Amino acid sequence: MAVNELWVNEDLQTLIGNENPFTYFLKQDGEVFRALENRRTFAVELANKRYFIKYHRGVGSGEIMKNLVRGRLPVISARNEYRAIRRLRDLGISVPVIAAFGVRGFLPWTRESFIVTEDVGTQENLEDYTRDWTRKRPAFHDKQSLLTEVVSISRLMHDHQVCHRDYYLCHFMMAAQGGNRLTVLDLHRALVKRKLAQRWVIKDVAALYFSAMDIGLTQRDLFRFMRQYTGKSLGRTLSEDSLFWQAVDARARRLKGRHG
Repeated sequence: MAVNELWVNEDLQTLIGNENPFTYFLKQDGEVFRALENRRTFAVELANKRYFIKYHRGVGSGEIMKNLVRGRLPVISARNEYRAIRRLRDLGISVPVIAAFGVRGFLPWTRESFIVTEDVGTQENLEDYTRDWTRKRPAFHDKQSLLTEVVSISRLMHDHQVCHRDYYLCHFMMAAQGGNRLTVLDLHRALVKRKLAQRWVIKDVAALYFSAMDIGLTQRDLFRFMRQYTGKSLGRTLSEDSLFWQAVDARARRLKGRHG
């Protein structure tokens, strides 16, 4: 099967040697985080360093049609994540470091691909970090600092035509200390477009709002998010962007109704 694209960093290339990288990464075994029919995500230790491997296999025409009928874009390779990580990194957003990437096969049902990223280290995701906020009120500065960073990442990402498509608090990892505080993970469904349709932006912002509904945010916090996200005064965004915010609220509440 012809290789369409392949890149492996120097450290991993030394380990792989003359072996085919597709064969090498496919045969690795470690802690499995997700195992689907066409995608497996697992962590491995290679030369005393921890990596995450996502290995994608071909997607059948039936699965593709099922996704399209449901209004979803099917994920058919690791290229989505590869492109999104590179774009966000170029924007200065903290993302995992890519250690290897490969795609081979042209037809969706015969395509194989992988992406290998360096482990981001021992961190806590934002969903877990905020879980007790309703019981134990966080320090004002801490809450506002996190809110500002989430807004900044969201606006920068959407302004540069990237949609995460799984934009929940659990996909923000908090660094223990120093550097960028939040790292964005799980970009395998992400879209990188020349012009991002507003429905994708609504999807992201609604998912984020849904995942933050029960952490004790006040009306003032939500208004602050709206102001910072649009770069407008509260009055202007409520007036000029009312349809957008209504759509975000409606979608978030539908998610809440389905998932509780």
